[in-house]
Amino acid sequence: MTNLFDIKGKVALITGSTHGLGMAMAKGLGQAGATIVVNGNSSQEKIDIAVKELQSEGINAVGYKFNVTEEKEVSAAVAKIESEVGPIDVLINNAGIIKRIPLLEMEVSDFREVVDIDLVSPFIVSKHVAKGMIERRQGKIINICSMMSELGRNTVSAYAAAKGGLKMLTKNMATEWAKYNVQINGIGPGYFATEQTKPIRVDGHPFNDFIISRTPAAKWGDPSDLAGAAIFLSSKASDFVNGHILYVDGGILATIGKPSNEE
Repeated sequence: MTNLFDIKGKVALITGSTHGLGMAMAKGLGQAGATIVVNGNSSQEKIDIAVKELQSEGINAVGYKFNVTEEKEVSAAVAKIESEVGPIDVLINNAGIIKRIPLLEMEVSDFREVVDIDLVSPFIVSKHVAKGMIERRQGKIINICSMMSELGRNTVSAYAAAKGGLKMLTKNMATEWAKYNVQINGIGPGYFATEQTKPIRVDGHPFNDFIISRTPAAKWGDPSDLAGAAIFLSSKASDFVNGHILYVDGGILATIGKPSNEE
């Protein structure tokens, strides 16, 4: 049974993986034996720090700086990774941004930037990685979607539009590439305890109280909670799973919620 989940020696490229949930998935796959290719675009220093952090835990990791929205950079980087590290077995399209701006106040340029990074870049990177996967007749692509792939929320219109589009892009990738033994699925994280959410994860903060009461598990997710889903979708255990979005959300999407006075 353990062979079903064995990813030892697999090469996994994770975009936007210098911190946060991308780093958490990198650690999960790396601890399971995969070689991790860290990607970022802000600075080489951040990439180097992330690689050293992974290596300090005994994980085989390397780093490559490239802009996931620039097709020429992506094409060159994919070719370089496959030449220097090995064929990419697993691609996790994790790079993304969010801009919390009400629709009437949002500039078109801001809307386009979010869609470009959160939706167009998974298309670009997948397009170039999938070519090799199709030739080899095997591969795993995991698109990091969101609960906003299903729900709306005030001030995150561009993000929700992009993540909703990414859900459908995932299904269309599966429609076209499943016949080549390439599995394309998504993970939809719920609300996680990261450095970004730390300021609002305190008792009495309205948003913290909202998330705790809205989540059937009654807690924020730990980033390590994503490891199991990432390993499953990267392994043979998911060889007949295609076009599926696996929500790791503590049950939020399973319920309409509860009255504020209900335990």
